[in-house]
Amino acid sequence: MSSIAENIKSIQDSLAKINASHPADMKDTRLIAVSKTKPVEMLKEAYDAGMRDFGENKVQEIIEKYDKLPSDIRWHMIGHLQTNKVKYIADKVYMIHSVESEKLALEISKRAIAAGRVIPVLIEINIGDEESKFGIKPEELYDFVKKINTLEGIKISGLMCVAPYTDDPENNRAYFKRMRQLSVDIMRKNIDNIDMSVLSMGMSGDYEVAAMEGSSYVRVGTGIFGERNYNIGM
Repeated sequence: MSSIAENIKSIQDSLAKINASHPADMKDTRLIAVSKTKPVEMLKEAYDAGMRDFGENKVQEIIEKYDKLPSDIRWHMIGHLQTNKVKYIADKVYMIHSVESEKLALEISKRAIAAGRVIPVLIEINIGDEESKFGIKPEELYDFVKKINTLEGIKISGLMCVAPYTDDPENNRAYFKRMRQLSVDIMRKNIDNIDMSVLSMGMSGDYEVAAMEGSSYVRVGTGIFGERNYNIGM
């Protein structure tokens, strides 16, 4: 079985090839190690292999791991975030990927101001219109942006999606293309306090297709750490 370091190198090598083929207007794709349910020891292995961006789905895991790992790690909150949990991570996260309600945006704004920060946030899009997933509908994006773009303490930095599960990553290419087009469309509106430079899309099964279509961050867990263990008591 490949080591964590070998897995990271393999993914980074793949991303480097894709980045080299990107057109001039497309940013390089970066890797986020999705470390949910994984113990600190495995995160340290990934850190020693060069990883600095780590993604967590649960607030509790960020809190438990934050002080046990180097301070130059950039923690990304990538899972559904409850408003009553924002206060615990407002001083810890580098970016919040999963903003999908005005209520949540207001709470992040409030807690960021209290922490003396401006937190970059991404708006989560339910690109596959799946009932089981969070996120706003693509057609609601403009109105949603207009509701939250003046909030202090947050910086709208782009969009995020969780594409439908599929055995064939090519099935998700159309979703990734639409995400990129949504970001372009919003940028053309020239709305204050809006920066659509970040697209967070693509996971272990489809990250290469997402990178080809302009993803800024691919979120890979299983491809780095192996299958998840949900029984570690976190």
